[in-house]
Amino acid sequence: MVAAIIPAAGVGVRMQSQIPKPYLLLAGKPILAHTLEVFEAVREIQEITVVAHPDDLEYCREEVIAPHGFKKVLRLVPGGKERQDSVYHALKTLQQEEPEIILVHDGVRPFITPEYIRRVIKAARRHGGAVMGLPAQDTLKRVNSQGEVIHTLDRKDIWQIQTPQGFQADLLWRAFVEAYSRNFYGTDEASLVEEMGQPVVVIPGDPCNIKITTPEDLQLAEALLPWLRSRQP
Repeated sequence: MVAAIIPAAGVGVRMQSQIPKPYLLLAGKPILAHTLEVFEAVREIQEITVVAHPDDLEYCREEVIAPHGFKKVLRLVPGGKERQDSVYHALKTLQQEEPEIILVHDGVRPFITPEYIRRVIKAARRHGGAVMGLPAQDTLKRVNSQGEVIHTLDRKDIWQIQTPQGFQADLLWRAFVEAYSRNFYGTDEASLVEEMGQPVVVIPGDPCNIKITTPEDLQLAEALLPWLRSRQP
């Protein structure tokens, strides 16, 4: 069984909006609804768990999940203080289901496609852990708190990581348990697995798989959506 966890508990400070970013409208529909539609359509995925801010649980249920009739969204759980805590809350609800593969995908990445999701599932089955990513294209510099360049990084081995991230379920669970035992917080799920010394493979990602975090991102998403729809079969 493949299960998906969709964290959507962020408050979205950078969006500068009173409405949490998963519920902002994109082409007249909440961003989160666009994301869930893609995962709902992937045959390999049997169930979806959505993580929402504790204050937004009812809103998410009534304004996103119920109106769109998502049959695979079986759980809606409250998020935690950090993203890692939110995903852990969802993981604990999946223990009795014993999934083989668990995917974690940002609720505000609505342009992921079924094909890329299937690639991550396949790679996770084969390698244990897999993420999507893009090779860094721009020059990267380390800068101090005064805005001064410390040095220029070698970008040839630098990748910008996207979601979904996929893992064999037992590996992901062990990574979370071990991280909490050492009070380690990572920036994504893969970092917890890496911290155990376990390899995580990167598969080429999609430049259109943007994360909507700022007003400019939302404007870009509005511009991208008609083009993306036009290239669908």
